[in-house]
Amino acid sequence: FNNAVVSGAISYMSAGLLQNGLQPIAAAAAATGDENNIDVYFGCGCFWHVQHEFVEAEKKILGRTSAASMTSRAGYAGGLAGADGGKVCYHNALNVADYGKLGHAEVVKVSIPPSSFPQFAQEYFKLFDDKGFRPDQFGDKGPEYRNLVGIPGGAKGEYGQQLVDASTSIGDKLDFAIGKGDDKDLAKVAFVMDTTRFPFYVAENYHQFHDGFNFGENYPAKYNKIAQELSKNGENFGSCPNGMVGIGIGGL
Repeated sequence: FNNAVVSGAISYMSAGLLQNGLQPIAAAAAATGDENNIDVYFGCGCFWHVQHEFVEAEKKILGRTSAASMTSRAGYAGGLAGADGGKVCYHNALNVADYGKLGHAEVVKVSIPPSSFPQFAQEYFKLFDDKGFRPDQFGDKGPEYRNLVGIPGGAKGEYGQQLVDASTSIGDKLDFAIGKGDDKDLAKVAFVMDTTRFPFYVAENYHQFHDGFNFGENYPAKYNKIAQELSKNGENFGSCPNGMVGIGIGGL
């Protein structure tokens, strides 16, 4: 990585990439319970669809099946301003802590064992088509929908190498750039953020476990009810005002 947009096949190529994709050792290692989880986040357009895909990834990779075990949360990250009065909110009529005005993008955070990060990164890259476009590339546009990956230590940390390896194993669809905050929405580019400098802010309850952005992209009612169940069990999704529709596709 450097401060400009760089190719996914950059200097990390010398590290020796797996020829047949990353080995499925993460689930076995995670099953021992010896690892402390890390928080990472992924942005790829509207967070509704992305959250569903990472819930499925948690089931497949880590065997998490109950609502209480699911860590995928929709939210915001990547802005230089951080929070405003302790809040980061969806677009709202009161103009309170608007995530777009704070420079953030829509992302999904997961809390996972470090050994499973390569497999979760692969799931992220599978969201893009063969040309490197995200599903809503020509619908929702702008910095709020830019491609982001947030990892401890950022591009120069220990997970930067693993991120590039995962990208290469799924077809090397994207280029990467070091995220500086308030970054632009560039097609086929993912900004790599340091989660310490650019933390995750959880989105409102009504954005969690929502149906997808495309017409007819409806998920099972059991999935939609997870947020309600989590709230009943005491999870805090903040105190932002209700958001407004009419932003982007379907009000996103």
